[in-house]
Amino acid sequence: MTPRRALAATVLMLASGCAVQHAPSDARSDAAPAPATGVTRDLLSLPPPSGKVTVAVYGIRDQTGQYKPAPDSSFSTAVTQGASSLLVKALKQSGWFLPVERENLQDLLTERKIVRALEMPQPAGTPAVQIPPLIAASVLIEGGIIAYESNVRTGGAGARFLGIGLTTQYRVDQVTVNLRSVDIRGGQILQSVSTTKTIYSYEIHPSIFKFVNVKDLLELEGGMTRNEPTQLCVNEAIESGVAHLIVQGIRDGNWALKDPASWSHPVLQRYAAEGDTRYTVQKAAL
Repeated sequence: MTPRRALAATVLMLASGCAVQHAPSDARSDAAPAPATGVTRDLLSLPPPSGKVTVAVYGIRDQTGQYKPAPDSSFSTAVTQGASSLLVKALKQSGWFLPVERENLQDLLTERKIVRALEMPQPAGTPAVQIPPLIAASVLIEGGIIAYESNVRTGGAGARFLGIGLTTQYRVDQVTVNLRSVDIRGGQILQSVSTTKTIYSYEIHPSIFKFVNVKDLLELEGGMTRNEPTQLCVNEAIESGVAHLIVQGIRDGNWALKDPASWSHPVLQRYAAEGDTRYTVQKAAL
């Protein structure tokens, strides 16, 4: 075997060995809590309220009408259908709201009927079964996933020199969530916010295409893609909406801080500044 052929064989063996030892992803991994976003940490660091607000969430619907691209476009939607669960989690994590079960209220009522059935005459000395009344909500949280735009921005770049090259491609999608708080006493809408989160996807593709001698050709290719999970982006947009609802509610006097001096908290001030910027931009556009 000539030295050039030996070199090519060695390169191929090393490449195959690396591919076996360093798999692109683990074949198996243990379950773990969903990763926290920057907005999650903001919610957990909010200053405490003077009192938690009891809220009800009946359903946050997917109003985009978008499906994944073919071939599975007829079976799978582009965004998660579990936005209500994500909203309840964000409300609970903020420490400002006390969510009550409403989406599966019938299941709760069935269980309460079973408990009441146990209150039938029991043998003497049996302690009575006590069940407290349901808690009524003072605020209703409504809204939905109102937009999902794919290929908002696409692009790429590449270069090749003497058979050695590298190409990259990227794509930007966008999801928008709207949340509003409603006073159940008169149906008045207290706050309404829309938050947008971009979804990034990119691909890196290095390659080598080179003759090691007149007759022998060496060709190596690799690649890596990274797609930001859509459900995590929806979750972050919902959490951001909850943070803006809290800040707007404090400013409008719908709920209050335990310590009024906490209004200078950097997290509150940052979201307040974002809200002011958006309002200023809207006024300027008009």
